[in-house]
Amino acid sequence: MGNKITGKVYVLGNNIDTDQIIPAEHLVYSLTDEEESKKYGHFALSSVPIDQAGLPNGGITFINGDNWQSEFSLIIGGSNFGCGSSREHAPFALQKAGVKAIVAESYARIFYRNSVDGGFLVPYESNEKLSDKFKTGDEYELDFENDTLKNLSTNNEYKLKNLGSVSEIVNAGGLFEYARKSGMIETSSFA
Repeated sequence: MGNKITGKVYVLGNNIDTDQIIPAEHLVYSLTDEEESKKYGHFALSSVPIDQAGLPNGGITFINGDNWQSEFSLIIGGSNFGCGSSREHAPFALQKAGVKAIVAESYARIFYRNSVDGGFLVPYESNEKLSDKFKTGDEYELDFENDTLKNLSTNNEYKLKNLGSVSEIVNAGGLFEYARKSGMIETSSFA
């Protein structure tokens, strides 16, 4: 994962559910076919209500036109991010769209675990509400070593909750890769 990432933020509100992250009608695409899986990125966040999209401005599109990758690599969310059904497609779709991390006040447990276990996204929790301290399009720097998020547009820095042992799983690329690298499971000779 490296020590730091930079880019632009996309700000969302509370209770962003998995059907808003990737609508059920788009769960028909292959996760393993490289070309077909780009559809997950293209439709990521396509069902977020207009008053929640691109907060605090509202109505800013996450994916433009026919693209499958977004210009935004970090999502700042409110509380209960990823609530709803337990679909692993949700963090996959965000990763496919180019999101590297999410900083939210809190997560639905299954979304958090799917993000970590699949090695899709880094799910940080904030110590305070950050959706009113950033606006969509602000430049950021996320420092994994110091657990800080800096708004480069305002020069304000915020301390995040430490990832703890989850960081080892994220760094390994997911739960199965972590288990292989740590010797918990043997590498199959059938691979």
